[in-house]
Amino acid sequence: MRISQQIWPRSVVLVCSVDEDGKANVMTASFVMPVSFNPKYIAVSISPKRHTFSNLQKVREMTINVCDVNMKKAADICGTYSGKNVDKFELANLTEEKSRKIRVPCIKEAPISFECVVEGMHEYGDHFIVVGRVVEEHVRKAEFEPLLHGSGDDYFTARKID
Repeated sequence: MRISQQIWPRSVVLVCSVDEDGKANVMTASFVMPVSFNPKYIAVSISPKRHTFSNLQKVREMTINVCDVNMKKAADICGTYSGKNVDKFELANLTEEKSRKIRVPCIKEAPISFECVVEGMHEYGDHFIVVGRVVEEHVRKAEFEPLLHGSGDDYFTARKID
């Protein structure tokens, strides 16, 4: 049994990066976690086989864009295709929004976006933990229904338990 089937659900985010020419890419990730309150740090686990990983090795900036349930189709697309071969922003109908402090764009449709400077990339097994220090955040919607991921094509949402 894969670990993604044992620890779930997980928040779904879209991770944006750019190559050295400034061409943006976006990938879906659910191995993501907050690391620190002050200053804010976020970690995401990325396979070194991914185009995003290659971008992050060259340009150490990323945006972490939190998905709501309305972004499920975009999350599917961005997690299925490689940015080496297609423009996933166009394919998923996502709008690039200029970041305030870094070169990497945010995603306008995301309720929350974090602009991050990558401060660490460390290998653990078949993935790298990429740690970003948040240098700017965009809260477009404070109340939203988050998109959560189990494994494969299994998505969920959350509800408060009294």
